[in-house]
Amino acid sequence: MTTQELQTIKQRFGIIGSSPMLDRDIEIAAQVAVTDLSVLITGESGVGKEHFPQIIHACSPRKHAKYFAVNCGAIPEGTIDSELFGHVKGAYTDARAERKGYFEEADGGTLFLDEVGELPLSTQARLLRVLETGEFIRMGSSEVQKTSVRVVAATNLDMKRAISEGRFREDLYFRLNAVEIRVPALRERKDDIPLLFRKFTSDFTNKYNMPRIQLSDEATDLLKSYYWYGNIRQLKNVAEQICVLEQTREISADTLHKYLPANEQEQQIALFGQHTTMGGDPYMNERELLYKVLFDMKRDIAELKQRVSGLGGERISGLGDERMSGLTGSIVPYSAHHDLQSEPEEQVAEVVREQPAVEPLTMGDAEEAMIRRALERHGGNRKEAAAELGISERTLYRKLKSLE
Repeated sequence: MTTQELQTIKQRFGIIGSSPMLDRDIEIAAQVAVTDLSVLITGESGVGKEHFPQIIHACSPRKHAKYFAVNCGAIPEGTIDSELFGHVKGAYTDARAERKGYFEEADGGTLFLDEVGELPLSTQARLLRVLETGEFIRMGSSEVQKTSVRVVAATNLDMKRAISEGRFREDLYFRLNAVEIRVPALRERKDDIPLLFRKFTSDFTNKYNMPRIQLSDEATDLLKSYYWYGNIRQLKNVAEQICVLEQTREISADTLHKYLPANEQEQQIALFGQHTTMGGDPYMNERELLYKVLFDMKRDIAELKQRVSGLGGERISGLGDERMSGLTGSIVPYSAHHDLQSEPEEQVAEVVREQPAVEPLTMGDAEEAMIRRALERHGGNRKEAAAELGISERTLYRKLKSLE
């Protein structure tokens, strides 16, 4: 592919950046478009996977036929089969009329299945049959129907892990993964970050009729070195907040830092969350939620200690630390342990005896706390809370139901 052809595709689909990995992904999408091979697009949440099915469709012989994008993670499990394959009248209680599914509507065109890893196993079996034979059956019907659909799927899950845990069919994975396009995380294309930020701030200043935003050199360096666990979606949110909230249009590193999560949380994600391995995995996410709660609690405890530091030697028995000790299984709270070298042994023993018995914080407690905090931060908006937590809306809905 020539440089001019590459730039034409970027301009057409609003893709910004010159990362070699990104350019290679675009070239693969254009090359595979002329075939009918199934394509699996992988990458973290928020990296822009949705552009590639559009490129594939636009460069394919099917470009004049229909294109549908289906978010499999946002459709309730009980209706996903009806959405994809259709149903006949009376197939279930609310089926008052027959309905065509996406495979029937997209006949001759392209169907993009986003968050394909969220599909139930029963639906996966139906999908495998369509991919292998081009045949499907509407719900409640016995009539076999034919369709010719190009399927492009995307996921932010670690699919091999999902297969080993029995959550995704191995045969379907290999059928979908005839060609894989792995979209790089934002931190893997650091030189593109200032370009994206400049584009987003330009869009938002025009939208809200505000003066232009200008970054200092130090702020640009911070922008490029930040982890960006939310990838392009997070960068866009930060750009919009700065455009709307900042009175000073010259943005320094200190100003920018106010809009970025605390370093502890960033380090936690880098060390434990490992979003570079598809952080949307709901099983991995439970551990990530626990780590987030731990770091939030650690920060709260540090702030509490600063507030009481001027109380003239009066010792405050571990208010938040006792809960941390329950997490680690330690008998001695952190605050008491911290003073072991500075206090006589009998005083330490007295502090330990004074600590009330507390129940350890379970994984469920930690997960619930993090979910509640995310919902509060986003005013109850489940879509935004799920994006922050790195899970799909359906996974968040399922977890909320389990907490009722």
